[in-house]
Formats: sequence, C-alpha cells, structure tokens
Amino acid sequence: MTSEPARGPVDATTTNAWGSLTELSKNLRPDLRGWFAADPARAERLSHQAADLHVDLSKNLVTDEVLASLLALADEVRLTERRDAMFAGEHINVTEDRAVLHTALRRPSDEPLTVDGQDVTADVADELAKVYAFAEKVRSGEWTGVTGEPVRTIVNIGIGGSDLGPVMAYEALEPYVQDGLEVRFVSNIDPTDVAQKTADLDPTTTLFIVASKTFGTLETLTNARLARDWLWRSLVAAGAVEDSDDGRSDAVAKHFVAVSTALDKVAAFGIDPENAFGFWDWVGGRYSVDSAIGTSLAIAIGPDAFAELLAGFHAMDEHFRTTPLENNVPVLMGLLNVWYVNFRDAHTHAVLPYAQQLHRFPAYLQQLTMESNGKSVRWDGTPVTSDTGEVFWGEPGTNGQHAFYQLIHQGTRTIPADFIAVANPAYPLRDAEADVHGLFLANFFAQTKALAFGKTADEVRAEGVAEDLVSAKVFSGNRPTTSILAPALTPSVLGQLVALYEHITFVQGVVWGIDSFDQWGVELGKKLALEIAPAVAGDEAALAAQDPSTAALIARYRELRA
Repeated sequence: MTSEPARGPVDATTTNAWGSLTELSKNLRPDLRGWFAADPARAERLSHQAADLHVDLSKNLVTDEVLASLLALADEVRLTERRDAMFAGEHINVTEDRAVLHTALRRPSDEPLTVDGQDVTADVADELAKVYAFAEKVRSGEWTGVTGEPVRTIVNIGIGGSDLGPVMAYEALEPYVQDGLEVRFVSNIDPTDVAQKTADLDPTTTLFIVASKTFGTLETLTNARLARDWLWRSLVAAGAVEDSDDGRSDAVAKHFVAVSTALDKVAAFGIDPENAFGFWDWVGGRYSVDSAIGTSLAIAIGPDAFAELLAGFHAMDEHFRTTPLENNVPVLMGLLNVWYVNFRDAHTHAVLPYAQQLHRFPAYLQQLTMESNGKSVRWDGTPVTSDTGEVFWGEPGTNGQHAFYQLIHQGTRTIPADFIAVANPAYPLRDAEADVHGLFLANFFAQTKALAFGKTADEVRAEGVAEDLVSAKVFSGNRPTTSILAPALTPSVLGQLVALYEHITFVQGVVWGIDSFDQWGVELGKKLALEIAPAVAGDEAALAAQDPSTAALIARYRELRA
C-alpha cells in the first residue's frame, strides 16, 4: 500500500471547466419559473435516488450546461482517483501521514481490507463485538453498580466528535432507545455543564463513558475528574461505599468505562483497561460516531439498531463509490456547493430539517464541514487558489420560519438551503381530524416552492395590496434549495444522511485541493489556553507575559471574581 497518493492536488482554477463555469456564471440570469415552464421534466431529470433518500436538485440555480461543466471539473481535478484512494486506504491525510478509513467502520465483516499490513475489517469487527457485548450487559442489567443496581443513566463525557455525533444520533433515534435507559452528554468545560447533568442523578444507577482517544483532552479529562469527584461524594453520602481508597477504586471500576486507546492513562484514572473500547488513528473525531465513540448510542438503541445504522452508512458509501458521477448524489451536491461558493458568491449554507429529532443535525454538520474544509493551504502545503469552506447553520422547521427565513426569502445574500424531511413520523399525532405531520410537511413543500418561484409585483397587486406596500411583499424567488425526502427516520436513514454529508464534504475538499481530514486550526487556541491558565489563577509573571488586551481582560476578570 502506498503511503500517499502519487500526485498532488490539481489547481482547479487552471482547468478548462473552471473557465467555463466562470463564463456561465457571468451570463447566468436565474429563472426557475422560466426553466420549469420550458422543461416540464426538470424535476424528474434532476431528482435522484441514493439508498432510501429521494433528492430533488431541480430548484438549484443550474442549467444543463452548468451541470455538465461541474462534472467536467470533477473529472479534471481527478475526483474519482482521490475517492478510490480513500476507500483503498492510501494516506490521503497527508499532514498526519494517515489513511482515511471511516468508511471501513461500516464495511461488512466478510469484505476484507488490508491497510498498512493490518486487516482493518477484522480489527473493526473485533472492537465492534466488544462494544456490542458490553452494550448487552448494560441493557440486560447484568452490568451493575457498586450496590448491585442496574444502570439507568449513561453520561457520555467527550467533546467535538466525541460528543456532537453521539448526541445528534441519540436525539435522532430517541424512539429506538430502550425503556428505562437515558443518555446525557457532557462536553463543555464550563462547570455548569457537568453540574447540571449530574444534579438529579442517582449515583448507584449512573454509568460514565469517558470518550477521548488520547485520554488527554483537557475539557474531557477535567469533566471526567469532576464526575468522578461527584460520584465519590454521592456514593459515600448515600452509604454505598466507604470513604477509602478501596471504596473509591471500586466505585470508579463499576461506574466508569472509557473509549480510548491510551490504556495506561485509562488505568491511571482508575478504569479497568478491559472496559476501554478503542478506535484507530485513521478515524478522525468528526467521522467517528460509527466507531466505539458511539458506545453510548449502542447501549441506548441496542446492537441490532446500531448495526442497521452502520448498514445505512455503508449503503451511502456504496452509492458514492460506484454510481456514475452524473447520478451520484454526494458528488452532485458537493459540486453544487462549489458552484455557489466559488461562482455565485455564497458564504453560508443552511440545513433545515423538517424533523424535530434532527434538531442537532445542523450543529453536527458544522464540525463535519467547517473543521474539514476551513483551510487556506492545499494538501501539498501551497496556498489555496480560491475560496474554501462554507458557514453551515440551521434549525428545524417550522421554528426557523419564525426566526431567520426572512433573510433567506428577501435578504440580499444567496443562501443555498437543504431541506430534509421524512414521510412517516415517529409520532403520528392528529389534531382533531387533521394529520399534524401532513400539516408540518405542507410547510416543507411550501417553503421550497416560495423560495424558488417567489411572488411578483403583479401577483401582489392582484391580491389587492396597496401600492405603497407592494414592494415590501414581493418575493424575488430564485433562491436555491435541495429537498431530501426519506421514508422515515430509521437508524439506516440516519446513517445514510450522515454519510451523504461526509462525502459531500470530501468532494468539495478535492475540488479545492485541501486535506479535509486534519484540523491544525484548533490547536493554537488550546495551546494558548494552557499558557494563559496560570495568569488567570493569579500568576503575576504569566500575566505580565500577555499582550495588553489579554492582560487587561484577565485582570478585570480577577477583579470581578474576587
């Protein structure tokens, strides 16, 4: 296996396709009304099926010529070569000299893959079996705390990918959670987080999962120590353990497990290394929810549902890996994002799930997309030659309609938006004779229609609106949207959605020539925080070493805290 791809990035801005797209954009006058009128089959032609997801791209601001040039761009930047290198385990994470194999986390166990001399498929299957066995012990009540009580609450302590993925998936799959089990998530080093999450818990029925690959993440280890102190105090106060080293050691052994590969540090904390679940350096944190990082989720929904989640991931992987580019949904959506960022002056991207269970999905995508593609150098170390990245944001509908849709409909900026919905809700409630989910999805359909086609001044006048109010009530339309519709929010569908956006992110990274799998940009602030902490705590020499603004802020904080 080669250690890295044979060739460096292609400068997309020097390709023929980039030149064509530049000219097409200059001459493009978006007219979705006219385009649909001239081409009644537009919706059918520009809709695609990816596993269980029906994806309608027809309300995007593209013509056939634009799409053809975007696909030509994919060819010129060697997208398929880079994709195949990723799936094969080549070291496409160049700055860390690592393979990128989150897709191996969901490969069927009978499909071997050897990378760097290691049978990756077998390694994944072994660790997954260990996670599943532990999950069954907790779910069945076989695993108990120090008093013999079964676990009723799991507290996942992690940050970044060790938190955002599990909490998003737990909220999304809440109907699948076993009765009598609850998972809470602690991530913020703000002590309020751990204090509030533990305030009403019974320590005898609480299990903590400390998720940190290196077992050295400042926020996670600080919160883990706070949780351990809470557990000791609470169990001693309840008379469940003696206030002794042996009592404290027994408490941690029964009430803490880890997701980490640093077994020495795990043991030093007091956790039995046998109760540590690992993953590999070829799994980035933001791509890790389907690894042992998802242990809390596997406990909550059970191994069968977790396996269904993995199958959904794999279904989208296979679509991305094998489908011709002209029908490949992650490829098309990734190229459309490039079109808006680099040729239509779009800076942000809204993700609007019309499914309350997906209310944490936009936050999850913020890390996935912005940590991956927020780069200003290419994978060979040279500066990028175009804008990169987008600000991803969003809220579930219909809440967003009463908050920020004004900007999307009538503002001056182009904001591409992905609308996501499911046909069959987890809770099919009725309001008298009305199907509430049908009413909810009427909004889903109406919003994309309004954004696409708008309302003209003549249409406003025809409604009898006074002339001095007409301009305020005109909707320009031609606001781009993609609609994604799934049968239901099953574990498989959730896996498909997550993998879809993983691969969209990858496609954009390839076009921009960047390494989407490192995250050096998060390091400087973390390093400086460690250097500044003594100044905050009262070290005058450390305070004097700070710049004037930082020193003044710290001094003011110390005055206020006193």
